[in-house]
Amino acid sequence: MNALDKFFHLKENHTDVKTEVIAGVTTFMTMAYILAVNPSILSAAGMDNGAVFTATALASLIATVLMALFSNYPFALAPGMGLNAYFAYTVVINMGYTWEMALAAVFIEGLIFILLSLTNVREAIFNAIPMSLKHAVSAGIGLFICFIGLQNAKLVTNSDSTLVTIFSFKGSADSGTFFTEGITVLLAIIGVLITAILIVKKVKGHILLGILATWILGIICQLVGLYQPNAEMGFFSLLPDFSNGIAIPSLMPTLLALDFSRALSLDFFVVIFAFLFVDMFDTLGTLIGVASQADMLDENGKLPKIKGALMADAIGTSVGALLGTSTTTTFVESASGVSEGGRTGLTSFVVAILFGLALFLSPIFLAIPSFATAPALIIVGFLMISAVLKINFADPTQGIPAFICIIAMPFMYSISEGIAMGVISYVIINLVAGKENRKTISIVMYILAVLFVLKYIFL
Repeated sequence: MNALDKFFHLKENHTDVKTEVIAGVTTFMTMAYILAVNPSILSAAGMDNGAVFTATALASLIATVLMALFSNYPFALAPGMGLNAYFAYTVVINMGYTWEMALAAVFIEGLIFILLSLTNVREAIFNAIPMSLKHAVSAGIGLFICFIGLQNAKLVTNSDSTLVTIFSFKGSADSGTFFTEGITVLLAIIGVLITAILIVKKVKGHILLGILATWILGIICQLVGLYQPNAEMGFFSLLPDFSNGIAIPSLMPTLLALDFSRALSLDFFVVIFAFLFVDMFDTLGTLIGVASQADMLDENGKLPKIKGALMADAIGTSVGALLGTSTTTTFVESASGVSEGGRTGLTSFVVAILFGLALFLSPIFLAIPSFATAPALIIVGFLMISAVLKINFADPTQGIPAFICIIAMPFMYSISEGIAMGVISYVIINLVAGKENRKTISIVMYILAVLFVLKYIFL
C-alpha cells in the first residue's frame, strides 16, 4: 500500500488504494463493451474476429498502462467508437482500401500524433481553448455520454418522423418482444433509479454497484423466464459461457499486417487526415471534459502533464495498428471512474489489468449487457452537466459559443464536431463584438477556426 501511495502520489491527490481500485473497475465495466463491439465492426472489413478481440484487449492494456506511467491520470484508452466504423465502412467498404492498407493509415496517423505531441502542438491547442468552452466541452460530453446510455438502454429509439423517440412498452408487448427487448429497457430504468438512490445515500462505489445490481437483476429475470435471450435480435444470454473453455484467440491473422503500397496516393492522405482530425479533437475533448470534472485543470485552464497523456494516446494508436485494430483513443467512459473518486494513474493501471484478465476471462466480461452499463453512463451525464454552472451565460460572447458547443455534441453525435462548432462560433462572435473581445482570441484559435471551416468545405 505504501509503495502504491508513493508511486501514484495518492495522498497528494486526496485518494486511496480502495477508491482507485473501485474507480478502475467502474471505468472498465463501462467500456468493456468495446471488446465485443470492436471485433464485430472490424470483421465487416474482412478482419478475423478473434484476432481483433485480442488486438483490442492488448492495445487497450498497453495504451492505458502508458497513460498511468506517463501522466498519472485516471484516463483509460481503447480503440475508439466512430473511428472503427470509419475504418470499416468508409475506408474499406466504400473507398475500396484493404483493411491492411487502413491499418497502415492508422499507424502513420499515430506517428504524426507522436511528432505533434513532442512539438507541443496538441498541448498548445488544449491551452488555447477558452475556459468557457472547456466547461462547455465537459457539459456537452455529459449530454453526449447520457445519450449513448439512453441508446444502449434502448430507452431512446429511432424514429423516421422525429429522428428519435421513446421506447414503446405497449408496442413491445403487442409485437411479442417484451420478454426479450422490453424487459431490458425496464431493467435499465430500474438501474438508473438504483444508482441514483446509492448516490443520494452516499454509498461508496455507487456506479459500479449500480452496474452489478442491474446485471444481477437481469440474470434473475433470465432464470425465472422474464428475460428470454434471442441472438437474432441481438439479445444474448446474461450468463457467462465457458463452454469453449478459456483460450486467447490467436493474434496472427492481424499482427503486423500493414500494407503501405498506396501510402503516397492523394486519397490515402485524406484518409490519414480524417483519422488524425477526429482522433485529435475527440481526445482533446475527452481530456478537457473529464479533467474538468475531476478539477484537474489549473487556474489558467491548463492540464499539468498533458504531454504525457497525449503521448500515451499517440503511441497507443501506432501500437494498436501493429497489433491489428483501429485508432486507439482516450475513452469518455473514463468519466465514470472519475465520478467514483479516481484521481491517479492507479485507476488507469487497474483498468489495464482488467483488460489483460479479459483475454482469459472473456466470457465473463462479454456477458455484461449494455443495458446494465447504460445507467452508469446516464448518471455520469448528470454529474458532468453540472459544468454549465461555471459558464457565464450573462455574457453572450462566452455563453452562446458554449451553448453551441454543448448542443452540437449529442445532436451531431461527435465530441470533435462540438469542439469545431464551439471554436468557430467563439471566434466569429468575439471578432465582431469589439476590440476588447478580440483580445481574448489567440492566434491558435484563429488557426483552428480556419481549419475547421476548411474541413467542412473539403471533407
